[in-house]
Amino acid sequence: MNETNANSNDMQELRGHLFDTLRRVKSKEDPMELDRAKAVVDVAQALINTAKVEVDFIKATGASDGSGFLKAPDHSPALPPPGGGILGVTTHKLK
Repeated sequence: MNETNANSNDMQELRGHLFDTLRRVKSKEDPMELDRAKAVVDVAQALINTAKVEVDFIKATGASDGSGFLKAPDHSPALPPPGGGILGVTTHKLK
């Protein structure tokens, strides 16, 4: 894992740790013990579940800048306002 990300505690770092774990589990030269790999996966699942709660919070509050763990990309459109993104309805009728 690269040192600049060592303490970022975000989704990118989690992905990095999971891919490192996968590489170690598959390694023939220096395999990770399966109990340890399972512990990593269990912790990752808890973090993912937390991220799901954060997504629900962002949707409910209309926050568009993400959270500490989930960051909104610079190019992403703003999330719809609380209550939904439909601001009006247009009905077309044929005469």
